[in-house]
Amino acid sequence: MQVPAEEMPAVSEASRTVIREAKAAGVYVFGGGINSGVASLMVSADGSCETRTYPQTSEFDGGFCVLELPSRDEAISWAARLAAACRCAQELREFHYDSES
Repeated sequence: MQVPAEEMPAVSEASRTVIREAKAAGVYVFGGGINSGVASLMVSADGSCETRTYPQTSEFDGGFCVLELPSRDEAISWAARLAAACRCAQELREFHYDSES
């Protein structure tokens, strides 16, 4: 996200508008930003911890928005709305359904 500081309030409001629309449409599940002030922690099966992350995510900065949608096309449409609001591309992922979760 390459947005001048003076434009961030407008970007924030635009993205929140899309989230409010998702909530009104009944498709919003949850969302939130990554707290960049807290270091990532890798926790092993034995409970030991290291302050690190996977190499491919070491520069991750941003947040998540989880929507429950009937199709991939709908997901692409919502992702495009968020991309326009945030002024940057959005990565679209699909959760694997697990009846035990």
